[in-house]
Amino acid sequence: MRISVRITGWLIAIAIAMGSTPAFAAGRVPEKLVYQLSWVGIPVGIATQEIMDEGDIRRIVSTARSNDWLSAFFPVHDRTDSFTTREEPFPGKPYYFRMQIREGRRARDREISFDQAARKAVYVDRMGTERVEVPIVENTYDIYSSFLHARFLDLRVGKPVYLHVLDGKELQRIEIRVLRKERVSTPVGEFDTIAIEPMVKAEGVFEGKKGAIIWLTDDSRRIPVKAQTRVKVGSVTALLIGGNY
Repeated sequence: MRISVRITGWLIAIAIAMGSTPAFAAGRVPEKLVYQLSWVGIPVGIATQEIMDEGDIRRIVSTARSNDWLSAFFPVHDRTDSFTTREEPFPGKPYYFRMQIREGRRARDREISFDQAARKAVYVDRMGTERVEVPIVENTYDIYSSFLHARFLDLRVGKPVYLHVLDGKELQRIEIRVLRKERVSTPVGEFDTIAIEPMVKAEGVFEGKKGAIIWLTDDSRRIPVKAQTRVKVGSVTALLIGGNY
């Protein structure tokens, strides 16, 4: 099992290049969401996702930390930062992304710089020497800014949405399946939700057999209140426990 900062960004792993697909609403800023992570029902850590405005830029920060029980033999300290402009559509155009993962003995540190006007991005492995220039298309997003955008699209059951994401060295076109509407119970209450599934290869907390299923509130806020995935042994679940939303 691996715990990772991705729990918060898909809620956690969506990216977007929507073309003519209409947005459902605008997001709230500032917003902070706090989640309890559990593995086969055992609490293993806390994850957060926060979006804030800092002058002319917008910043999305995601973190994941193991609790004392897990840290005794598998410490986790993950962080991702995504910087965007503050223009529409929400949350803006990404121009810098960095993911730092520390999980047990494993470590990753990578960044992507976006040049939207020139239709290119640069991927850098900060723990090695790899540097790759990647062609991108209009409205290419990193994996976290894309999730903020995708939350507020016109999601309809049975109607998939196709997106573009740059999360590494290759641009990908991703399908997001809108599965069903469902009532979900969390520590902060019960919610009517829309369940969605991004058809991406999961990583970190969602690294395993499939990607995540995410439950968004079926209202104008589109708060991600739950996420779950199967891993090599059992499943990992994130449940909303607090924040400012």
